[in-house]
Amino acid sequence: MTEAADNEVRAEGAASVDETGEHAPERERGKTVHGEEANAGHRVLTSDDAEVEAYLEVALDAPAPERPPEEDRPTISRPPEPPDSVVVLDFGSQFAQLIARRVRELDVYAELLPFDTPLEELERREIKGVIMSGGPMSVYDEGAPRPDPAIWSGRIPVLGICYGAQLMALELGGDVLPSDQREYGPASITITDDGDKLLHDLGSEQPVWMSHGDSITRLPEGFASTAQTDSTPYAGLADPARHLYGIQFHPEVVHTPRGKDVLANFVHGIAGAESNWTSANFIESTVERIRERVDEHAAATGEEGKVICGLSGGVDSSVAAALVHQAVGDRLTCIYVDHGLMRKRESELLRETFEANLGMNLVMVDARDRFLARLAGVEDPEQKRKIIGDEFIRVFEEEAAKLGQIDFLTQGTLYPDVIESTAPETKAAQKIKTHHNVGGLPSDLRFQLIEPLRYLFKDEVRKVGSALGLPEQMVMRQPFPGPGLAIRIIGEVTRERLDTLREADWIVIDEIKDAGLYRNVWQSFAILTPVRSVGVMGDGRTYANVVAIRAVTSEDGMTADWAKLPYDVLGRISARIVNEVPGVNRVVYDISSKPPATIEWE
Repeated sequence: MTEAADNEVRAEGAASVDETGEHAPERERGKTVHGEEANAGHRVLTSDDAEVEAYLEVALDAPAPERPPEEDRPTISRPPEPPDSVVVLDFGSQFAQLIARRVRELDVYAELLPFDTPLEELERREIKGVIMSGGPMSVYDEGAPRPDPAIWSGRIPVLGICYGAQLMALELGGDVLPSDQREYGPASITITDDGDKLLHDLGSEQPVWMSHGDSITRLPEGFASTAQTDSTPYAGLADPARHLYGIQFHPEVVHTPRGKDVLANFVHGIAGAESNWTSANFIESTVERIRERVDEHAAATGEEGKVICGLSGGVDSSVAAALVHQAVGDRLTCIYVDHGLMRKRESELLRETFEANLGMNLVMVDARDRFLARLAGVEDPEQKRKIIGDEFIRVFEEEAAKLGQIDFLTQGTLYPDVIESTAPETKAAQKIKTHHNVGGLPSDLRFQLIEPLRYLFKDEVRKVGSALGLPEQMVMRQPFPGPGLAIRIIGEVTRERLDTLREADWIVIDEIKDAGLYRNVWQSFAILTPVRSVGVMGDGRTYANVVAIRAVTSEDGMTADWAKLPYDVLGRISARIVNEVPGVNRVVYDISSKPPATIEWE
C-alpha cells in the first residue's frame, strides 16, 4: 500500500470514530453542532467522552465574565517550555505523529508544526533540531508543500525523512525522479559511510521500512551518500557542514528495528538535545502554571476561581482532574454522571479514587433510571448515541447549575485529537476525523479552558497518571466508548441485558488479566448479540443468548488486528460465561481486523 493509499484507508477507517472506536454523535441543539464552518478559527478541545457537549451547553447559558481579548489572554494549554525541543514539520504523512512520539520516548519534547513554519519562529523558540516528515505527494506535484527556504541555512540541524529528504535534495540543487521500481515495505540498506553521525554504530547492513515512489538520483553540492539499497542509490545523504541529513526510509516505525537509534543519533548527537521531558518535570511545571493562572483570574475579577471537570472514568479526564486538583485544591469540583452503562465496579472505583483517596469534591449523579427510560424500545445505534448524549447534557446542566459561578472548565484534550482535527497547530495533515469531543469552540464560550494534557500522547498521559498516584486499573484501562455498554448490546438496552453483558464482560477482562495479557491488547470486551441459539445444559434443551468476544491489538486504534489469544484462555472465558452468566449458552470469538471491520460492532 502506498503512503497516500494508507492515508486513505486510515481516514476511511477512522472518519466516523472517536478514540475508543466509537462513532461520534452529532449534537442537534443550537450552537453546539460543530460543522466545518463552526470549527473555523476556534480552538480544538476534548475530553475522552461526551462531557464536552454538556460543557458547551452550560457555557452558552452562563453569564459571560469580564476578560481580556483572546490574543491577550494567558494560556494554560501550552506545554511547559522544556529547555530542549525538537520540531516535526508536518508534510501530511500518516507517520508524522509517530515521529513526535518516538522522539518523546527519548525524553525530548517534540511537537508537530506546519510545514512552512518560518525559521525565525523556530529560532525564537530555541528549537534544537527540525525533522521533516514524509508526505503523500510528489515533490513535483502542483501545490506540493514547501518549507521556508531559510530552513536549509544550517542555523538549525535538519533531518529529512522520505519526502523531506527529497525536498532537501531538490531545493538544494539535486535531482529527484520517479523511480523505476517503487519501494514500499521491508528493505535492506547498506551503510556506505561509517563516519556518518546519523547512521553511527548501526553496522553495515540494516533492515528498514520504505515507502516512496520518487527517488533522489543526483546529490546537491556538498552532500555525500551515506546509505543505499539495490534500487535506491541515495537512501541516505548528509551535508555535515550545514547540519543537513536525509534518509529515504522511515525510522519511526517498528518495522525499522534500529530506527529509534537513528532518531537518537539526530536528536542527541547532531541536534544536541538533552533528555529533560519527563513526567515529574511536566507535573511540576503544569501544576505551577495552572495555579498561577487561576490565582491571577481570581485576583483580577474578585471571583473565587472555581473550576469544573466532568469525570468519565477514563484515563484522560481522570489525569486532567488529578493535575488540576494539585494546583487549585477545593476550587475544583468534578461531576460524574452514572448513566448505568459502565462496566462492573467502575463507578465504585471512581468514587473510591477521587473522593475517598484524593479528597476531591465529587458530585456523583445516579441517573441510571433516567437513561434506561429514554433508551426503552430503541434499537438503532445512532439513536442510542443521540439519546445518551442528550440525556447526559440534561443531567449535567442540572448539576452544574447548583454550583453557582464557574470560571474555568477542565478538559482532557490530547495531542492526537488536536492533530487529527487539523487544529491551527497543523496544516498539511489530512483531516482524519472530527471527534464528538473535538470541535470548534463557540465564539461566545463563557468558560476559560484548562487543557493540561493538550500536548501529550496517550502513553505520556498514562505515565503522568501513574506519577500522580492514580490506581493502575484506572491509568492502564483500555479505551472504553462514551456511550458505554449501550453500543455493545446489539438491539434494545434493558436492565436485564445490561446485567448479562456486564457479567460476561467482567469475565473476559478477568481472564485476560489473569493470563497476563491485558496490556498486550488494545481492547478486549464482550458483545451481547441479538442472536439466540439452541444448547444443552444438564439434561435440558436451552434457547439462550450468544455472546461474542472481541480482542484486538493496535498501536493507535486507527487500524487493528484481532488478538491471537491462547486457546486455553478462550476456553476458560467461554466456560465461565456459559456457567456463570444466566441466559447465555454460546460464546463466539470475532477474528475480524480493522479494516474492513471496526473495533466496536456498532
